[in-house]
Order: sequence, then C-alpha cells, then structure tokens
Amino acid sequence: MQQAAELPNAAVIHDRPVRRWLSEDWVAVAAGTALVVLVLAGVRPGVPALAWGSGADFTTRVLAIGNLARAIQIGLLLLAISGAAAVALGIGSRLPKFIAGFPAIYVLAWLSQVLAGNATMTTWGLEYVIFALAIGLLVGHTTSFRASFAEAVQAEFYIKIGLIVMGAGILFSELVQIGVVGIVQAIVVVLSVWFFSFWLAKRLNVDDELATMMASAVSICGVSAAIAACGAIQGDRKKLSYVTSLVLIVAVPMLIVMPWIAKATAMTPAVAGAWLGGTLDTSAAVVAAGEIVSPQARNAAVVVKLSQNVLIGVAAFLLTVWWTMRNKTSRQDLNVGVGLIWERFPKFVLGFLLASLVFSFILPSALVADTRGVFNALRTNLFALAFVCIGLETSLGDLVGTGQGRPIAAFLGGQAFNVVVTLVMAYLLFSGLLLPAPQL
Repeated sequence: MQQAAELPNAAVIHDRPVRRWLSEDWVAVAAGTALVVLVLAGVRPGVPALAWGSGADFTTRVLAIGNLARAIQIGLLLLAISGAAAVALGIGSRLPKFIAGFPAIYVLAWLSQVLAGNATMTTWGLEYVIFALAIGLLVGHTTSFRASFAEAVQAEFYIKIGLIVMGAGILFSELVQIGVVGIVQAIVVVLSVWFFSFWLAKRLNVDDELATMMASAVSICGVSAAIAACGAIQGDRKKLSYVTSLVLIVAVPMLIVMPWIAKATAMTPAVAGAWLGGTLDTSAAVVAAGEIVSPQARNAAVVVKLSQNVLIGVAAFLLTVWWTMRNKTSRQDLNVGVGLIWERFPKFVLGFLLASLVFSFILPSALVADTRGVFNALRTNLFALAFVCIGLETSLGDLVGTGQGRPIAAFLGGQAFNVVVTLVMAYLLFSGLLLPAPQL
C-alpha cells in the first residue's frame, strides 16, 4: 500500500510539531466515531437488498429504484465522512479528484456485494470480499483505473474506519453464549499459531515486518489483524497489501473445502463451527462456511470468530511493546520507550474497543438492536471498498515473485498449522470430551 503517497500532504502534516497529533489513525478514529454518532442520532440510510436468484428477481429487487436509492444513500454518507477525513489529512487541492474517484470505487464495491448476493454464489459460500478482490485485480491489471483515481484508492484507511464500526457489532453478551471455552480456544490458538508462523517465516528468511504481519493475519483474524499489526510496528504498506492479498486468495479454497470436510467426517455442529470460526480469516467467510454445515455450526463459528476479533486490541498493544523494545538501541531511558510504545500503538484500535464497550454496556439494548442492520451495511461497504482497493494496488506478478515464493510458503505453512491446532482444540473443548458440549 502507498497510503502516504496517495495523500502526500499527510506526511507533511506529521512533520509539523503543532499538528503531529493529526495522524491517519486519529483521523480514522474521528471518522469512525462520527459515523457511529450520526447513526445513533438518526442518520440511518436504508439497507439495500442484495440477495437475488433469477434474472427477474435481480431486476425487481436489486435494480429497483428504491433499492438503488438506499445504496446511493450509504455511498453518499461514506463519501462525506471519508472526504472530510481526507481534508483533515491535508489532501487540499486534490479533493475534487478524491470526490470523483470515490463513486467509481464504490460502484465496484457495490457490484462485488451484488455478485455475492446471488443464490448460487451463496450456496457455494463465495462472499463479497472474494469478488471485491477479484474485481480490483481485474480492473487494476487491464485498465488505467488505478492511476486515474489514485486519490480515492485508500484501502487501509477504509479498513480502519470499518474496524471501528465493527466494534459496534461485537457485544460481550454474545461472547458468553459459548462461554469461557470460546475464549480459551481463541487464546490458545492465537498464541500457538502466531509463534509457529513467525518462527517458520524466519526459518524461510522472511523479514521481520512481513513475518509479523503474516503471523498476526494467520493467527487472529486475517486482514483486520494484519492492519493492526502493521500499525503497531509501523510496517511497510506494500507488505501489508501483499499479506491481505494472500489472506483473501487462500480463503477461497478453505471456504469451499473445510465445510465439505466437516460434513464428510460428520463433525458435530459445535466442533465444526469452532473449527471454521477459528481458522477462516474473514467474518463473512465464517458465516458462509458455517451456514453450509448447519445453522448451529454457523452460530458456534460466529461466536468463536468474535472471541478472536476481541483479541485485536490486546494483540496490537503487545505487538507495539514487543516491537518497540526489540528495536531499541538503548534501554537507558524507560520514558522514551513508553513514549515510543504510545506513538506506535494503532490508535484506531482504541476506537474499536470503545465502540464495543459502549454498545455492550452503555446503550439501551433496543437502540443497539435497531441500529445493527445499518452498522452491518456500513461496515460491509467500507470493507468492500478496501478490498477493491487492495486488488487495484496488488500486482499478481509481484505476489508470486516476492522473496522467491518463500513468504507464500511461510503463509501456507502457518495456515496449515492453524487448521490442525484449531481442529484439535475444537474437539477437546466443544465435543463434550473434556467439558459439556455447548448448547447452540
């Protein structure tokens, strides 16, 4: 990724002591918070229908004037929020180009959701993130779209805002449905898979930054964790783009094969759901794969996935501390170390945690329920925007040729280890072998 390059004045702003606080992370927190506050205050665009089967169904539902109007309302709201954020970051005279490019990317993001809404695609478990990445890759490799709308191609920034909105949908009350076993599985899997993946990457001579991002993506929750890790270690955006592309490409065969294995081996819904939720790297993929097995497996998969998502904030803090101390040339000044930890800490994670706490413990449950659909739609669109941008920024040639294929081997090895460890933990904790099987 080339975030600073796309908003060149942002880097200049960071160098001005009087405005040093105005970093991309803080702007993302402000943008995500503003979006949440607006929805709570009553600015709630309609949620468009995206599910369709036949051609007639597509015309009467998806392309209906009212349905298109709802999609446009969401697009305008996101344009207003992201445009204001771009101004805050110093885009200045290039704002018109951002405003021109955003709708084009939004249309591609909307198209990815429409394709995923087809009944056949839903049956196969193919979700919008896959289509968004594929569309971005196709357009990026066949047209000059990327150069024409460079100002609006801001994948990481869209994900950061989306993560804050996602916090509004992660409620602690839902995590206790499966109880402590889901948290135990998440902690054991995250720790063991992270250390193995990092060790394997280093054995294959992958550099520290890329190894850290890949280990975080494999062990925690895919793209979201990679973004948090990149922020914690102030990593290279191009390496982040590489990791996110790997996550989404590898997710396709896993999404198809794993539910088939679960059904072929007659796994119980709880075990299958815990396995899928602990290994698949996007929330949408978890829902789709769990649904293929059974509604009960879907419920277990979602809650286990939520347990891992909650660990994003903890992981970001620990990575910040570890990376800062690991790269200090002197230990003489502890205060400097603490300052560096705070400076490196990805501030958008604070927005994620704050949103989750507010929606879990402060807001009335009726208000939380009333706004959930809108927040889900906003989050999905932000992530779809991001994945389209990732595709636009990714070169397949570079993806295959980077490090002579060693990073790919490390990623696949870490993912294979993840699949095995998570399956063992799922059987130990969710089959009734050690503890009573959870009620789904």
